[in-house]
Amino acid sequence: MRGLRDTRQIGAWLRAGKSIEIRDRGHRLIGRITPESEPKQEKQIEWPDFAARRKKIFGDRILPGADLLIEERGRY
Repeated sequence: MRGLRDTRQIGAWLRAGKSIEIRDRGHRLIGRITPESEPKQEKQIEWPDFAARRKKIFGDRILPGADLLIEERGRY
């Protein structure tokens, strides 16, 4: 019963699809807390092909980005 105070942990278990059993000191089952529905499967995000996009824009050129940045800021 004391564990019911940790609502963050209970919420995490329920979101993961786990049921929680509540027992008294004699270890007798009093009740259960079950998740509302099936746990949702996270959708996998399809990222654009950044490497192909870079190759289309710049071709095989190597951009000296770090060198330009150092020149602009000067050495500290």
